[in-house]
Amino acid sequence: MNEENQTYLAILILIGGKSTRFGLEKAVIEFYGKPLILHQIEILSKFDQDIYLVAHSEEQIFNYRKQIDFPKDVNFIIDDREIFDHPKIYKPMLGIYSGFKELNKLGFEKAFLLSCDMPLINPEVVNLMIYESHGFDCCIPKWNNGFLEPFFAIYPVEKGFQKAKEILINENYGLINFIDKTWNINYISVENAIKPLDKNLVSFININGPVDLIKLVNLFK
Repeated sequence: MNEENQTYLAILILIGGKSTRFGLEKAVIEFYGKPLILHQIEILSKFDQDIYLVAHSEEQIFNYRKQIDFPKDVNFIIDDREIFDHPKIYKPMLGIYSGFKELNKLGFEKAFLLSCDMPLINPEVVNLMIYESHGFDCCIPKWNNGFLEPFFAIYPVEKGFQKAKEILINENYGLINFIDKTWNINYISVENAIKPLDKNLVSFININGPVDLIKLVNLFK
């Protein structure tokens, strides 16, 4: 791993969420014989970036390790509740804050933020996003109708950490509030730039219930 890649960008995956429809945590849902998170990690391991998984507790990491044989080079970050005094509430923004706080300490410039329930990420799309992030604070896929893909986007670590901290303090947790209009953002067209690399746009399919899993199986075939 070269020095630039060590400090430029890290991959940050939120694994703390639970699917109420499946009744278990999304990362461990089986898809073609292995957990969703392992599909992601196998694809992302092809890139020369460190991978960090953000969990809500030590207990969650312990349980995950019992069920999943993680590669040795995968790192874990635990939710930092220092400024979030709600012990039984789990918010994606808390995971973002915790992940960006740790990456900021480690000196990373950017973070590729992903949700753990998108198992068929296309490596060509990942490569495009990383390439297009150079020279910008932020790089986000954008549909023609204006809809964004904030859980498949690259953000500035230091600015993102400060923004997430502000959001937690103000208790306005919507992810759309995380995208600061003052940032220099490169919006990547889903239809024009990403679809030619990922015909069925499977990179953006997330698993929220059994119907989504069936849809993904059909596309995987």
